[in-house]
Amino acid sequence: MKKLFLSIAIIAAAAFSAKAQFSLGIKGGVNFSKINTDNVSESTTTGYQAGLFARFGSKLYLQPELYLGSSGGKFDFQTNNNTVTTEGKVKFTTLNLPLLIGKGFGGDNLNFRIMAGPVYSYVLDKKDNFSSAVNSAYTDFGDYKKSTLGFQAGAGIDVGHITADFRYEGGLTKINQNFGQRQNLWALSVGFKLF
Repeated sequence: MKKLFLSIAIIAAAAFSAKAQFSLGIKGGVNFSKINTDNVSESTTTGYQAGLFARFGSKLYLQPELYLGSSGGKFDFQTNNNTVTTEGKVKFTTLNLPLLIGKGFGGDNLNFRIMAGPVYSYVLDKKDNFSSAVNSAYTDFGDYKKSTLGFQAGAGIDVGHITADFRYEGGLTKINQNFGQRQNLWALSVGFKLF
């Protein structure tokens, strides 16, 4: 983790020293997340994201972000020798820190972009709803990590000060080692560059 933050600091310092184009903005959006789990059926939940972004550069750019988000997943469990089906769900409130490297194609008023990079997520709050039958049959199912590392990749467009992104986020670390659980999501966000 220290190496990641050191790398961020070095890249940001290089961007400032080169007097690269800089912009700061706000963003918000919706995401559709799912937790892939071994031997359990999963389905998608809808969440949100809202926060800040900075962009250093124009054609080739570095974009760190900090935003609050919600994500999670729904599960269908077969219990009692596959005779009883029960549902469960979990919802996380997370603080997310992506560090994206991107390429722009266009000018100041109309710019198409592609981007990718790592994302660090820290769980601020967790709400889960699992029945006692699930808890007894699947010991430690809801024992989730407080922090994870993932990646984001996607595309975006800037029209003047308005910006929009569509991204995929995948988990590099498992949020629950015992059940092979990894979270992934699709996110659509809209932002406004303040300067």
